[in-house]
Amino acid sequence: MALVTAVLHRGVVDSDAPLLCADDLGVLRGDGVFETINVRAGQAFLLSEHLDRMANSARRMEFELPAKEDMAELAEQALEAWRERADGEGALRLVATRGREHGGPPTVYATVDPVPRERILPRRDGLKIATATLGVNADARGEAPWLLGGVKALSYASMMAVTRWAKTQGADDALWVSADGFALEGPTSSLLWLEGDTLCTTPTSAGILPGTTSAYLLEQAPKAGLKTVEKLISVRDLKNAEAAWLSSSVRGVAFITQIDGEVVDQRPDITAELDKLAGFEVPE
Repeated sequence: MALVTAVLHRGVVDSDAPLLCADDLGVLRGDGVFETINVRAGQAFLLSEHLDRMANSARRMEFELPAKEDMAELAEQALEAWRERADGEGALRLVATRGREHGGPPTVYATVDPVPRERILPRRDGLKIATATLGVNADARGEAPWLLGGVKALSYASMMAVTRWAKTQGADDALWVSADGFALEGPTSSLLWLEGDTLCTTPTSAGILPGTTSAYLLEQAPKAGLKTVEKLISVRDLKNAEAAWLSSSVRGVAFITQIDGEVVDQRPDITAELDKLAGFEVPE
């Protein structure tokens, strides 16, 4: 299945055609923002929430996105082309850079491509996690806005580097840990865990990216008889939790099987409820 590409105010374009100028700041400095959104039956899940988060990320980086309705129209142009070509699960990516080095409007485009099976297998098989230090205390990013805590920026090199490192440790993914010992978030995912009848997640005051999928799950959790809370948890306590998950927009809800080689307890019943609440299909 070919990649679908659409450009703001131009519509769908040939995905092999040149798109960025050589001096685009998104390429030169990773100076821009993006969102990746799950596509089911040709529709983007939680599109409005992703657009709001993207606009907030851009404001934090001190540039303005086009109007929300223009971004939504761009997404729909890409999705319409996707619906003509595919009916499976997809990933819609919206990208906005600051533009060219010497000024001009932001560069804004969208892509849709299929979700590889291996990317969603953790919904069925779970994830082994390796912890990695963030190098700062849990409250540091809230006091240092230039660290861009909570911003989904294009400068993702450290996220990809820690993911590659985790795999060299025999894990599937990483978990950022603050210098003072609190579990925070995955490089591309939010952390959830269970305490009795309460579904917990890390507070955004710790500088984490506000997860759209995790926020939706906490909003819907009462339907599964669960209370919710935002709090910090140490890595040791997380290892002893009744169950824990990493959630993300495309991969979905993946239960954690091990942390640093130590087995984590499972609650398959709660995992099934979370999948149901967010509408994620578990591969066979």
